[in-house]
Amino acid sequence: MDSKFLIIIAGPTAVGKTTIAIQLAKYFNTEIISADSRQIFNELKIGVARPSEEELKEVKHHFIANKSIHDYFSAGEYEREVIALMDELYKTKDIVILCGGTGFYINAILNGFDEIPQIDEQIRADLNQLYLDAGIEPLQEKLKELDEITFNEIDLQNTQRVIRALEVCVGTGQKFSSFKRRNEHRKSPLGDLGVIPVKIGLNVSKEQLHHNINTRVDEMMRNGFLEEAKSVCNFRSHNALQTVGYKELFDYIDGKINLPEAVELIKLHTRQYAKRQLTFFNKHKDYTWFEPKQVSAIISFIDEVIK
Repeated sequence: MDSKFLIIIAGPTAVGKTTIAIQLAKYFNTEIISADSRQIFNELKIGVARPSEEELKEVKHHFIANKSIHDYFSAGEYEREVIALMDELYKTKDIVILCGGTGFYINAILNGFDEIPQIDEQIRADLNQLYLDAGIEPLQEKLKELDEITFNEIDLQNTQRVIRALEVCVGTGQKFSSFKRRNEHRKSPLGDLGVIPVKIGLNVSKEQLHHNINTRVDEMMRNGFLEEAKSVCNFRSHNALQTVGYKELFDYIDGKINLPEAVELIKLHTRQYAKRQLTFFNKHKDYTWFEPKQVSAIISFIDEVIK
């Protein structure tokens, strides 16, 4: 095989991406790079649905629990580190698998980012404090004022994304959107490696996905999600923890809501997040969609593309 391929397994949370990625990695004798912006953090296990110890032993995974919530880690840094890793992997592999639901990370690998200058950490600290004091609305309004393109493109409920875009606008005096590579004639990072992406989306019926999400949240709670949230509660201002699941449990820990309410809100917000993920991936028309149970069809499709 002369060409090199990157098989991208994308789709909403709780659809079954990890299971499929492991089956494909075994079939193609390769390794998996995670494209999940929360599973990279070592301190977060239950609440981010990290692959189990058994799954991690089955196939070599990268970018799982390899950073600390205390470390700053952006999509631009993710791009640089993943491309460097791919450069090594493709010396011995013709196929590598990228699996996850963070569209921002997948896009970073497919399209790249311009270099963003180092931002004064105080700016992020101030924005985080504003969020804790006044909620996300003032941040959304400020982003609309400073960079309407990004305001219209990103998930405005994702505090981490909003704060990241704002800190770049404030810290550089330029729009965050201006740092994205928008010139279609420029090579993507994969182009520099000579790698061809094969984009596969996974989805199930809305009813099945909602059932999967609700079941998963119940399982997380049984497995000690509340204890995990308590263990990181003192670091709640960190971007990694301003996400679904942790925010609701912090509200319970603070006495703002009771535990059953927190669990129902986690389920609701996760379902809403899954809907936003699907909207994001559906915007990109070059994904070929399957149900997770169609493993043989997925393998046949990839084999055909590679031929």
